Amino acid sequence: MTPAATLLLPYFEVNLDNPNGLTTLFSINNAAAAAVLAHVSIWSDLSVPLLNFDVYLTGYDVQTINLRDVIVNGGLPQTASTGQDPNGTISPKGPLSHSANFPSCAGRLPPPPLSPAITSHLQQALTGKPSPILGGLCAGQLLGDNVARGYITVDTVGDCTSSFPGDPGYFAANNGGDVTDQNVLWGAWYIIDTSRGYAQASDMVPIAADGTDPATSTPGRYTFYGRFDGWTAVDHREPLATRFAAQYALGGAFNGGTDVLIWRDPKTAQGPFACPSRFGVPGWYPLDMEGLAWFDEQEHVVLPFVCTDPVECPPGSSLDFFPAAAQRVAAGSAQLPTPFNFGWLDLDLNWSNGVPPGSDPAIDPRAQQAWVGWALSSNRHFAVAFEGLRLDSACAANHTHP
Repeated sequence: MTPAATLLLPYFEVNLDNPNGLTTLFSINNAAAAAVLAHVSIWSDLSVPLLNFDVYLTGYDVQTINLRDVIVNGGLPQTASTGQDPNGTISPKGPLSHSANFPSCAGRLPPPPLSPAITSHLQQALTGKPSPILGGLCAGQLLGDNVARGYITVDTVGDCTSSFPGDPGYFAANNGGDVTDQNVLWGAWYIIDTSRGYAQASDMVPIAADGTDPATSTPGRYTFYGRFDGWTAVDHREPLATRFAAQYALGGAFNGGTDVLIWRDPKTAQGPFACPSRFGVPGWYPLDMEGLAWFDEQEHVVLPFVCTDPVECPPGSSLDFFPAAAQRVAAGSAQLPTPFNFGWLDLDLNWSNGVPPGSDPAIDPRAQQAWVGWALSSNRHFAVAFEGLRLDSACAANHTHP
């Protein structure tokens, strides 16, 4: 892991029914002595942008955010640059750290609490229910458990902004937009459930920016935010992988089982949609995949039936084990039946049935970046989480699978 210009929290959960239950925390760290602005965007599990805010970091600073504080209590991290905080009482700096003034943050930092209308909107939208602020439309999957789900992106920016990725002016040629290419951010995420006695954690996913590498600066190449800038590569962000390996265990020391955590790129700028989410709503949902193989620890393998003909395949016959942009799926569940109790998964998350909806990078229209993690738990004893092994990059997607 190296510092990056964008961080991805690939999946979060907050149980809205239990104030002391399941929640997700994440940290944003500054690896440089110079101060920096980080812009946080909260997305639903079906990739609808719902809230954004800015975080000011002095040199070597760290801010940890509990999403329950934001989604339930309406509290945003209290930070401010020197123009809004000349005495350094809100954002103090250490002896090796620098501070800076961002005039654009006047009146924006430190941020006020979210209104009850906004927190209610977040709770409704992140649980798959209609939101009045969205005109009675929906933003996420309706799974019926009142758990808020989604993912988060964090970008380095040169000014305080209320824009989401894809809004006019967020990206621009020659670094003329809100976003910068400062590869200084790193962090971690933590999913904690005190009611079940476990916590799982891993690194925030770093996404480096490079305005000189042809792979991240040439129009038509696959970049992380390509779906928002017409695949012009003006975001300069490297894409993630498309194929992964992830281990699992269902028993023994890990009698709590294994969950697969997956973020996927829908490759379209998604807005609110008619309720509820179902096949074909949004237009890319459910996402399918090119291949999946279950291996046990003696190299036995099981391959699922795959229908790949875009004309003949009926709905539901493709591989849609991971249909959303962000999800947690239990190995051995009805959604992901697992033929072995111990082994590993080979996941090819590229698009399989023809060309996916929306625009696509010219270099490889079927490539589909993703992130995979796996979390193992022992009932009320311990839990661990790991990032899946990346077997390729969306810069050159590997479409060969078992």
